[in-house]
Amino acid sequence: MTLDILFYCVIVLSMICYAMLDGFDLGVGILYLFAKKDEERRVFLNAIGPVWDGNEVWLVIVVGALFAGFPAVYATILSTFYIPTMLFLVGLIMRAVSIEFRSKRESNVWRQTWDMIFAAGSLGIAFGVGVALGTIIQGIPLDENRMFVGTLKDFVTPYAILIGTTTVALFTMHGAIFLVMKTEGELHDRIKKWVPVTIVFFIYTYLLTTYTTLYDKAYMISHMLERPYLFVVPLIGFIAILSVPLLLKKGRDGWAFISSCLSIALLLSLAAIGTFPYMVRSTIDLEKNSLVISNSASSELTLKILLIIVAIGVPLVLGYGFYIYRTFRGKVKIDTHSY
Repeated sequence: MTLDILFYCVIVLSMICYAMLDGFDLGVGILYLFAKKDEERRVFLNAIGPVWDGNEVWLVIVVGALFAGFPAVYATILSTFYIPTMLFLVGLIMRAVSIEFRSKRESNVWRQTWDMIFAAGSLGIAFGVGVALGTIIQGIPLDENRMFVGTLKDFVTPYAILIGTTTVALFTMHGAIFLVMKTEGELHDRIKKWVPVTIVFFIYTYLLTTYTTLYDKAYMISHMLERPYLFVVPLIGFIAILSVPLLLKKGRDGWAFISSCLSIALLLSLAAIGTFPYMVRSTIDLEKNSLVISNSASSELTLKILLIIVAIGVPLVLGYGFYIYRTFRGKVKIDTHSY
């Protein structure tokens, strides 16, 4: 395996970690307004309170790795998605502010305002991540200089919107499963009833996305047709999703959450397999204008240095994450120090 492909795998793994971890707290935010009482919303916030900011570290790793390892891809994506990126950052900022500010005053209007901002930010971020993924899959108009020459309509397409909706459904399911794991009593039982609904919603959007991809984006399965053993990836992912209600019925909430994480990891792996080796597809001239791993990577020396940094930094991030999740494991308890 060459250094550029190895570093590409690091980015894909970081994206998977971001989707698995920040995915559930975005899902909690999407479900947030379905809570009936203020105390229940506080439970939702405190379920993700100790971990949400650490989860977003993986997003920083992805962006930083693109900037250093694939600068041409970074420049193209950030310039193409300039306005969506700014909206995405506003969503991240306002979502963080709402978590910290909503309990600073006893006013119902104050809290309800920040509650709506938190839910809207979570929904917008989840949808935006999906739209960006859909756009990367379908490609954008790049000229011979690999510069974006299109307009807003080139990446806000029905297919990208479909992927965005599927991502919202996936994160909503993931967040509901996480809340089942972190709550107890009447709230736990009520959220447990939400899970089958979210699973059905996701499966419906997933099947629609699969059909649309096979019909209109057949290149996404070309590697799988060449290597049939790769079909095990979507198969295991689908089994993982179907196993969630069975595990919840047996009271194995933690294993249900792990199954949900596995399904996300495999679905993103499927997207990476389908797009490989293209990082940004050109809809004008696929072969000449596209950004692929080989023509957009930094020098070999740069990649060597970056991989050394990754070898040192990523274990530290994983260790910190393990410590935090272990420290705050178990059911949420509301006290005077809670949000």
